[in-house]
Amino acid sequence: MATKDKHIALLLKRVPEQPGVYQYFDKEGQIIYVGKAKNLHRRVNSYFTKDHPSSKTRQLVAHIADIRYVVVESEQDAFLLENNLIKQYQPKYNILLKDGKSYPSICITKEAYPRIFKTRIINKKTGEYYGPYSFGYTVDTVLELIHKLYPIRTCNIPITSESVVKKRMRVCLKYHLGYCCGICEGMGQENYALWIEQARKLIKGDAHEIGHQLEHEMRMKSEELKFEEAADIKRKIEMLEQFKSKNIITNSSAKDVDVFGYDEQDDRVYISMLHVHNGCIVQGQTIEYRRKMEEEKEELLAMGMMELRQQLESSTQDVIVPFIPEVFDSSLHVHIAVSGDKKKLLDLAMQNVRQYKLDRLKQEDKLNPEQRSVRILTEMQKMMNLPSLPKWIDCFDNSNIQGTNAVAGCVVYRMAKPSKSDYKRFEIKTVEGADDYASMREVVRRRYQHLLDSNGPMPDLIIADGGLGQMHAIREAVEDQLGLQIPIAGLKKNDKHRTQTLLYGFPPSEISMPVTSEVFRLLTNIQDEVHRFAIAYHKQKRSKSLIHSELDEIKGVGPIAKQKILTHFGSVKRAGAAKQEELQELLGKRLGSVVYEYFQTKITR
Repeated sequence: MATKDKHIALLLKRVPEQPGVYQYFDKEGQIIYVGKAKNLHRRVNSYFTKDHPSSKTRQLVAHIADIRYVVVESEQDAFLLENNLIKQYQPKYNILLKDGKSYPSICITKEAYPRIFKTRIINKKTGEYYGPYSFGYTVDTVLELIHKLYPIRTCNIPITSESVVKKRMRVCLKYHLGYCCGICEGMGQENYALWIEQARKLIKGDAHEIGHQLEHEMRMKSEELKFEEAADIKRKIEMLEQFKSKNIITNSSAKDVDVFGYDEQDDRVYISMLHVHNGCIVQGQTIEYRRKMEEEKEELLAMGMMELRQQLESSTQDVIVPFIPEVFDSSLHVHIAVSGDKKKLLDLAMQNVRQYKLDRLKQEDKLNPEQRSVRILTEMQKMMNLPSLPKWIDCFDNSNIQGTNAVAGCVVYRMAKPSKSDYKRFEIKTVEGADDYASMREVVRRRYQHLLDSNGPMPDLIIADGGLGQMHAIREAVEDQLGLQIPIAGLKKNDKHRTQTLLYGFPPSEISMPVTSEVFRLLTNIQDEVHRFAIAYHKQKRSKSLIHSELDEIKGVGPIAKQKILTHFGSVKRAGAAKQEELQELLGKRLGSVVYEYFQTKITR
């Protein structure tokens, strides 16, 4: 199905290939559908590129006027966020989660002797609830661990302090199997509240203290030579280590909080907000600013926080930020998260703001392909303080094996893209042996002497696929021998022979680059390309030298005659032992005689 308009078409191109939740809006701005996806790009695009047999789906697509999405860490997080959003907004076309069905939670009942169990029905008058959990087996694992660690009752019989005192009930089979303390007969009363509290900590994810306690008990049992009991406690500790009971998307015991992410690119600033209500992420929004002057990021974050909180109508007093904003409401409790669940929420906000920035840049790059190239080259110019934009870049690399078949290659990049028609290959002519620096001087001198002789323009930047030594060799050829002034850079490699640092200037200074930056990716691409180009030429030269044979020394024997001889006789040695008549029959009288006489002369030497 074709997309309805250009707006939807642009949105579809921006959707990332990551897990997350997507939201469809109608022309009035109302959410009409919420969905989850392991791959947002494929899932969202499928609505507009496939023919749908369902009339409901066709009707949904017809009413979509806008698309938004929230990127999450995993498919499990997408399950939970979808659940939260559907409950919050009750979209018109969602039906699966509106009929009372939901993901399971864990309940701790408000009884004299509480029970802990899995449920899908939430009634906070009768218990505390933790979750929901996207997968039922997660809840089962939590409960299994709790009941193995603590002999808490699992029956639904109403047990009160009065019934225990009057001994109205008797212990069941689970007591005899060791799964229950026998609270119905008053056994375990002194520890029951402690077990419930420790189970609550376990559900919340605070297992550190419990682990230390179990380790202490294990050591005590070992000192008492009760090795079987110590081994049982060790198994519990291993289960505890593997246990993961928390999810950053939801925890109903958490407070309301607004989480902000921040990123920037040149004069553009991106600020995102995730609104967490009752432990659930229920809203997300990102805005973009353009710097007009030299506003500091602290000032911009403060502006973004105020605007986003107004847009999402948030009144929560707790906010999580990547750094302290310049000015903020004194009633707010501002936190810079460094660990724990708050840090995970902050990381998620930062992931969303970076994805939004990437989407915006991709969208603009498609509308104006040259814009990306100019952006990358401008960043490179600033990094090296170049006199002009490096629109034309030459990069050189040598290739030889112990000095044999020595060659070099020069790749040319124009506006940050390879210009393969301008690539140059060089066979080393004046250098004997494996002397990379002398070979580099020869190649660079030949390259730019040719441009000088033809009155051609010069590149804006020369890059050596190597470090300081190659940079000096290029400078000697360019400046000392030819009298040119062209900026020269080098690519310093790590132990794995990969680009690590950019070198520039004499003496060179090291310019560090984030591996995720566009400049780093461009330089890595240039390095890989020049290496590939030089190696390919070297292999070609080496192949020609390997297939050279003695027949190439015989005057008059060309490729066709050579092929005939090798096909007929199988080797040069057998051809040399052949009779003259046989060679004449194969090659003709004159050429057969020439080949025969060549081998006869060789024998008599």
